[in-house]
Amino acid sequence: MRVSVPDGFALDASHHPHITTLQRYVRTADLEDVYEAVHRTLAVTDTGALTYRAVALRHADWGVPGQGLAVILLRPGPRVLDFQAALLAAISPFTGSGGTAAAFVTDPGEDISRSTLDWVDGYVPAQIGPDRYTAHITVGFATLGDLEAIEAEPFEAFTVRSAAVAVHQLGNSGAARTLLRSWPTPH
Repeated sequence: MRVSVPDGFALDASHHPHITTLQRYVRTADLEDVYEAVHRTLAVTDTGALTYRAVALRHADWGVPGQGLAVILLRPGPRVLDFQAALLAAISPFTGSGGTAAAFVTDPGEDISRSTLDWVDGYVPAQIGPDRYTAHITVGFATLGDLEAIEAEPFEAFTVRSAAVAVHQLGNSGAARTLLRSWPTPH
C-alpha cells in the first residue's frame, strides 16, 4: 500500500495498530477515573475470551479523492460485545460530546478533519452492540484501483486476539497516536 500511496498511512511509533472497542471524548481531569473504570472492568472480564475472526480485507472512501482506507474486517466474538457494553457503562460518567480538535494528537500543520470529530462524537450509539460494531484493524491507504485488486484476492480467515487493552489519544482517522495506559491480556 505504501507503493500505491507513498505518503499514506504507516504503522509506527505514533500510529499504533489496534482494534477499537470504544471511542469517547473524556474530560482530561477525569482520565485517572477512566483508567480505574477500565481496570475494574478488566478485573471481571475473561480477556482470554475476547476473540475476533478476521474475515476480509475491505476499504472505505475516507475523503481523499481516488484513495481508500484499507482495513482487515473483524467479526467480534460474543464476549467482545459484552466487554464493549461493560466498558461503556463503566466510563460513561466521565465522557462528553462536542469535543474539539484540541482533544487529538496532530502533526505540525495538521488539522483534525470534521469526519474524525464527528466519528468520535457519534461512536455511541453508531458502533455499539451487535449488527452495529464494525471491528477492524486499519492497515493503510491505497488507490481505489489497487484496493479493488487486493480485495479480489482470496482471503483466508484467521482468529485475532489482542495483546493488551489500552487507552489512547487519537489522531485523524481514529489513529491511536499516543498510548496513555495499557493492561496486558493473557493468552
